[in-house]
Amino acid sequence: MERNAFGENFRGEPVVRYTLSNNNGLSLSVMNHGATLLSLLFPGTDGAPTDIILGHDTAAQYDADSAFFGSVVGRYANRIRNARFTLDEQTYRLAANHGAHTLHGGFDGLDSLLWQEGPGTGAGQLELQCSSPDGDQGFPGQLDVSVIYRLTDENELQIEYRAQTSRPTPVNLTHHAYFNLRGHDAGDCLDHLLTIAADEFLSVDDQLIPTGERRAVDGTPFDFRRARRIGDGIESPDAQIGLAGGYDHTFCLRPAPANALREVARVREPQSGRQMIVSTTEPGVQLYTGNQLQDRLIGKGEQPYRPYSGFCLETQHFPDSPNQAGFPNTILRPGETFESMTSYRIEIPARASKTT
Repeated sequence: MERNAFGENFRGEPVVRYTLSNNNGLSLSVMNHGATLLSLLFPGTDGAPTDIILGHDTAAQYDADSAFFGSVVGRYANRIRNARFTLDEQTYRLAANHGAHTLHGGFDGLDSLLWQEGPGTGAGQLELQCSSPDGDQGFPGQLDVSVIYRLTDENELQIEYRAQTSRPTPVNLTHHAYFNLRGHDAGDCLDHLLTIAADEFLSVDDQLIPTGERRAVDGTPFDFRRARRIGDGIESPDAQIGLAGGYDHTFCLRPAPANALREVARVREPQSGRQMIVSTTEPGVQLYTGNQLQDRLIGKGEQPYRPYSGFCLETQHFPDSPNQAGFPNTILRPGETFESMTSYRIEIPARASKTT
């Protein structure tokens, strides 16, 4: 693993860039600001490395307007209605950074913190740690968080999360990488073929917050039980697609034994032949197709990122769970440890192997 200075973040703090590589030509770069995944390069059919992660060229560009590119988000990923919840008969008011609601932990969530290198770093993995103090963005309890990145010789990017708290508090952690398997600068992702192992999804209201209804995917653009173009659904007249301007919905994954890592999604890009297989221990996955990206977001190499330039598969618990009694529990209590793992396995086209 290599460590290099990566300039300063938007607060003027020095940032470190870490680079992990495996024996098959894959390379992963992460910075400690936001525990942010900067790039993921792997060979295509021509053997040349291609970066499949949207992002920026400098640490300072990853500010409040950077669309959470590649970062760990929390303390509570996704949305909490009206920026409040009640726990143990006490109501907590949170930072409202998304209209009247809380998104991805508030104005200064985990994506904005400077994480520290942890003791688990070494032997092909990077551990980063941070601490969110009691009352941060309105959340109760000091939350101590660790994330471990691994890049294996099986071409897996493994992301492992752990967290502990000093007071009962809701926790929902995920990774907000935007992928485009043809390349971060290759246009939209509408031709990508997606499969998701889910029979239901969460319907949302006009604020993109779950209504509480688990809707069957049958006969809807949300039926990814067999591979289909992402663009086919976005171009449909479905009301749920219209509310979000594309996909920004949670899929209810099929139940699995507690803490069991199982395959939940596959994405294939037909032109390059690249494929990504997603496995997780989480009960849901949020499909987001970059609907809100605008030309003002200038990415690597001065590439403007437009709507649908990339897709996110954010493995997580359900949005607004602290206010939805029928959703899986997200409350972490003192003495407990939040644990979660997600794997993105990359399949390299045969002609792009390192030996050719």
